[in-house]
Amino acid sequence: MRIFITGGAGCLGSNLIEHWIPAGHEIFVFDNFATGKREVLPQVAGLTVVEGSVVDGVLVDRLMGDFKPDIVVHSAASYKDPSDWLEDAATNVTGTINVARAAEAHGAKRLINFQTALCYGRPSAVPIPVDAPTAPFTSYGISKTAGEQFLRMAQIPVVSLRLANVTGPRLAIGPIPTFYKRLKAGQKCFCSDTVRDFLDMEDFLALMDQLLGETVPAGVYNVSTGEGHSIKEIFDIVADHLRLSNIEQPPIVPPGADDVPAVVLDASFTNATLGWHAEHNFEQTIRRQLNWYDQHGVTDIYSHLAAQPTSR
Repeated sequence: MRIFITGGAGCLGSNLIEHWIPAGHEIFVFDNFATGKREVLPQVAGLTVVEGSVVDGVLVDRLMGDFKPDIVVHSAASYKDPSDWLEDAATNVTGTINVARAAEAHGAKRLINFQTALCYGRPSAVPIPVDAPTAPFTSYGISKTAGEQFLRMAQIPVVSLRLANVTGPRLAIGPIPTFYKRLKAGQKCFCSDTVRDFLDMEDFLALMDQLLGETVPAGVYNVSTGEGHSIKEIFDIVADHLRLSNIEQPPIVPPGADDVPAVVLDASFTNATLGWHAEHNFEQTIRRQLNWYDQHGVTDIYSHLAAQPTSR
């Protein structure tokens, strides 16, 4: 298939490329490299890379018109400066509209959107069902949710995935790389008193393969194991992995004003509708991520939170 990926140099996009190129798909990547890295995109047959922003609607339309994709995967997002509302709105709202309009105009069969679980805001109960009301309260969450709402009006089938914390090669956000990097350096950490769900990259890729099929119903889907785990649990696994048996226990601090105490997604609708289920359990997922860091290390770490924390 011909697949157009915005934000293809990010963690999810680059893993999709590594997974799909050997399967014979032809892929076009469009990325501004604000957070993604050019060096993660291999120079291989079947892969075209162009630098640019989804905010440039004329360029998006021209590139998509030249490539004529079967599938559009919209992974591009602005999140690294929570105070830059204009950038978030430009990329996550206007950019999303540009991608949708170009996909409509040039005959894409489906648009797959990556949405943040922060669209639910501070939910009244967890796990959060996919039909729970959206109530985002940060620039990232608000703008991503507005973009998703525009997509739901598009004149082509749209599948919007509200994602758990997907872990895998090149993960550069959240508590796992943060704890690994700091503990390796002998630095102290703290744990926010929060609960999150974590999904292994292989389970995510299995779902993405399924979404290339002809009969997938358009709509909004939660993508998660459905299980929540505390940030302290991650700290303990990282410390055990690094064999730090006598380590000082980190303080547990309340979530910040822009954080959410518990985000755990109920994927039962996704399970029932698509027949997809996560196969890797929590500890497998975290340890597979740590094994990757052992081989490749940790470089930049990003966060959507206002204060750069040592955990999420």
